[in-house]
Amino acid sequence: VQVVESGGGLVQAGGSLRLSCAASGSISSINAMGWYRQAPAKQRELVANITSGGITNYADSVKGRFTISRDNAKKTVFLQMNNLKPEDTAVYYCKADIITIVRVMGVFRPHMGDYWGQGTQVTVSS
Repeated sequence: VQVVESGGGLVQAGGSLRLSCAASGSISSINAMGWYRQAPAKQRELVANITSGGITNYADSVKGRFTISRDNAKKTVFLQMNNLKPEDTAVYYCKADIITIVRVMGVFRPHMGDYWGQGTQVTVSS
């Protein structure tokens, strides 16, 4: 299973970026998908997540500016970021809660794991 982000870059304050994250491999199903970010010398924090049914959750700092969405058929999650601020500068990571089928002692069972992407840099200049 792989989770790969794309779409980061350098943008001026007030600009927009759209991040994408695609999961691939032997996937049975995907529960929640989300975006996290980590700025230098800070802990990784949740930006937004979305359930398979489309229920969304946002950090207070991005409400009204960021929109998370997903395409279940394509196993992809998006993050539309508008009105970007310098404090949004960070490495953005995608996380997917993925169910695979594993064989344990001859019996096939579902296994859920958290899969992370490698991260994509977002830099907002003032």
